[in-house]
Formats: sequence, C-alpha cells, structure tokens
Amino acid sequence: MLTTRLIDPLINALDCSPWGSTTGRSAGRVEAPCPLYTPEQRLRRDLSPWTRVQGVLAIAQFAVFLVSLALVLRFLVTGQGFALATASVCIKTMVLYVIMVTGAIWEKEVFGRYLFAHAFFWEDLFSFLVIGLHTVYVGAVLLGLGDARTQMLLALAAYGAYVINAGQFLLKLRAARRDELRRYAPPGGLAS
Repeated sequence: MLTTRLIDPLINALDCSPWGSTTGRSAGRVEAPCPLYTPEQRLRRDLSPWTRVQGVLAIAQFAVFLVSLALVLRFLVTGQGFALATASVCIKTMVLYVIMVTGAIWEKEVFGRYLFAHAFFWEDLFSFLVIGLHTVYVGAVLLGLGDARTQMLLALAAYGAYVINAGQFLLKLRAARRDELRRYAPPGGLAS
C-alpha cells in the first residue's frame, strides 16, 4: 500500500501525455483505455501490405543489430575487426532508414499522415533520436571524426537508443493485441 501511494503519483506525474490513447488513464475514475486503432484503421492496417513489410523489416533489423552489436563489442574488447564492425553499423543504419521510410508509408496508409500519428507519436519522436544518432555515426565515419574507439562508442549509444525505441514498439504491439482481445472478449471480461 505504501509503495502504491509513493509510486503511483510518480508514474502519473511522468505519464503526462496529452493523448489518452497513449496512457489509458484518467484522473479519479477508471475508464477503459482508448483502443489503439479505430475499426477503420484496424481494417486498413490488416489490409496494408506495408504491415507485413514492417514486420519482416523489424525482424531483419533486429538480426542485423545483434550481429553488429557482437562485432562492435568484439572490437571494443579485442581491438580487432574495426572495418567489419564499421560495415555492420553502416548496414544497420541503412536498414533503419528503410524501416523508417516504409513505416512512414504504413502510417500514412493506416492513420492518414506520414509521421506523428496520434497512436504512434512518442515512438516516432524517439525514432528521430535513434536515426539521428545513427546518422551522426555515419557522418563521423565518412568525415573521419574521432578515433575508432570513439566511433564504436557512438555506435553503442545509437544502439542503446534503438533498444529503447524497439521496446516502445513492442509495448505498442502488446497494447494492440490487448485491444484485439478486449474487442473479441465475451461480455463480462476476458477469460483467464
């Protein structure tokens, strides 16, 4: 009870998004959270070929990330494989650009705008930090700025931001699945 009295106000203070569909909270009364998609948006999402493209690219990007992360860490620990690590981060960055462009197309098709759709505002905003860090890394490599270790540490910073952003999208996917369960749940709530 004490932790609830201490933690809940902190969470509520930090969770100050102006959009109810992001949080599902309201002051003083319990409401069902707003669904992530309207029925029309859900239909457009389900019919869009870009939905599948995003799923495939997300998995591919994560696989490239894991390989690249291993190569970057190998270089930082052993000092070997700088060229391979650099190439892997550049490939990861290219995949990131592709997923950002196709994601914007998907968002336009589903929500009617290329970026910052109501349901994905915070994820899109943080994606710009991720893409910015990756771009700064590529710029440092192309312009020869910093030594090899500094460049690899910059890549790690970009990767840390990517992991946070990927987590945001996974939470959003989970919220969408919960919406689907609520939508098809029998009256009286979800079965356990």
